[in-house]
This record gives sequence, C-alpha cells and structure tokens, in this order.
Amino acid sequence: MYKFIVMLILVGSTAYCQYNNHNFSIGLYGVYTTSASIYLNPNSNDVVLRNESFDIEDFFNPGIDLRYKIADAFILGLNIEYIKTTAFGQNLTAFDTTTIVNVNVEDGFRLIPVEFSAYYLLPFSTEDFKFLMGGGIAYYDGEFIRKVGDASVTNVEKQAAYGIHVSVSMDYMLRENVAIKFSMKFRDPQFTVKSKYNKSSVKYGKYNIHLPQNPFETKTDIDGISFILGIAIQI
Repeated sequence: MYKFIVMLILVGSTAYCQYNNHNFSIGLYGVYTTSASIYLNPNSNDVVLRNESFDIEDFFNPGIDLRYKIADAFILGLNIEYIKTTAFGQNLTAFDTTTIVNVNVEDGFRLIPVEFSAYYLLPFSTEDFKFLMGGGIAYYDGEFIRKVGDASVTNVEKQAAYGIHVSVSMDYMLRENVAIKFSMKFRDPQFTVKSKYNKSSVKYGKYNIHLPQNPFETKTDIDGISFILGIAIQI
C-alpha cells in the first residue's frame, strides 16, 4: 500500500510538472444538454397542474472557458455560456369570441450561465491525458420565450438565480499548449420569470384569439446532464 501511494505521488508530480509550462488557458466549446423542463403554472393551487411541465430535450449551445493555474494541482476557471432553445407545444388555452381554442405555441428559454469553478488535477494524469475534477458556484441570467403567431412575451420581472455544479473532465494534449477537452457537468439551473404578452389579440388560423394581459410566472429547470467538447489553447 505504501509503495502504491508513493507511486501515485511520483506520477502525479510528473503530470503536474508537465502541466506547469503554462498558467493560463482559453477555450471554446460546444455543450449538449439532455433535457430541461418549463413549469407553466408554478404557483397553481392544484398540485398536478403545478408540477406539470413542458419538456425540451437534446439542445446545443456554445461557451467560453478561461482558466488560471494557481498551484501545481489546482486551477481556477470562469465559464460563460449562451443557451437559447424552443419547441412547439399546445401550452395555451385561449378564447375567441365564443370558442375555447387550444393553441400551439413556441415555448422556450434563453439563459446565460456564469460559472466560477475550481479544478483538481488528478494524480494519475499522464503527459498526453489530463484528468480533472471540479466544482463551483454559478449565477444564471434567464428569460422565458413564448411566441404565439406574431405575438410574443416580454419579461417584466426576473429573480436572481444561483446554483452549484460539479464536473469531471479529460484533456487530451494535441500539442504542448493545445488540448482537446471533454467533460460531463452536473448542475440544476432554475429560474423564475414573470412575463406579459406584447399584444392583446392575435390571428390564429381562422380564430382571432384574445391573450390575457395580466403578467404570469413560469419556472425553468435545466435538469439534464451536460456533455462538453471543445478546444483550449494554453498561454
């Protein structure tokens, strides 16, 4: 057991030295997230209606990653992403003059996660492969998106949203200062928005439907796993 621990320390020290040539890195990456849920009636007294969600699956977004090595095994990072995704669903019940109409609307969200992370370079990393574990805190700036014909919603009130995240990642060193990065991130961004329609009525097929003018709340929960693939240059 003692020999095994010594071996890990020696291998780890070598890996850290190989990673020490550069202190700063900048990366661009793409993110695939498995799922998100939008709760259209989060304040309803009906528990079934309150927990009913409109789900969006399999969406992609870009991001940028800045990292700075503060010690041989420890790295600090700042990640910023831009997420925008929508899907169609019959999520609105509206009224014509005398008719109730189930309306197919385009619902979704826009989110900018700003994440501060700390990473630990694992001892079994090699010259070509660097394995890291990380985690941190995040601020989420989110908006609800809805389009009904030529009408849409404006977000009139947003609540500040914060969260935590953890990740595991592997860097493959193409060159001494260029790495291909793959990681899995576990997080659960949630944000609540109060929105209002920008029109009082809209043409929908043969109907002229009336849109409510009172603000309404929605809650978005990005509950899926995020898979990240990108490239980084170390300086």
